Amino acid sequence: MIRYLSSCSLILFSSFCLMQSAHADTSRTPLIAGYGKLYDTPDAAFQPDSTQRYKLVFKVSEAASNAADINPGLNEVARVINLYGRSGVPLSQIDAVVAVNGGATPAMLDEQHYHKLFGAANPNLQLIKALNDAGVKVTLCSQALAWHHYDPHWVAAPVITTPSALTTMTVLQNQGYALLDTQGGRQDK
Repeated sequence: MIRYLSSCSLILFSSFCLMQSAHADTSRTPLIAGYGKLYDTPDAAFQPDSTQRYKLVFKVSEAASNAADINPGLNEVARVINLYGRSGVPLSQIDAVVAVNGGATPAMLDEQHYHKLFGAANPNLQLIKALNDAGVKVTLCSQALAWHHYDPHWVAAPVITTPSALTTMTVLQNQGYALLDTQGGRQDK
């Protein structure tokens, strides 16, 4: 009888643990480590097809609320790339470009000039590097650069300057890229 109760207790405990793990926060960042926090949504509709190629151009034009915070639009780019990775889409099947302008322009500055202007380290540089390492091209609008009175030599590597964010987006849309607007991106990692 004791052996039977022990077996039943073990089964009930195991079932409870399985149910708890099914409802746990299973956030992870598969392709852009440390950025773009995700939550498992295996039953959600419109999951990316891992056999397809994806061409994405992201518009990032809003500043972070604080100079010491990561730009939420850039973090949203990482989240989207991670969502494709979560669905089994390899980086080799994702062509992604980020078109930065407007209020997000300062996030593209190198450490020296960002710190001089804002009194803080540029929190975006590691994310820009992680995106670049994943094959995501981060571009900056030269018009926004001039409007802010920033010298082009102040732009951090590996950011690519373009004539404008708007022409970058339209050129890429004409090449079959889907435009994604990151405004409203969340502040969390």
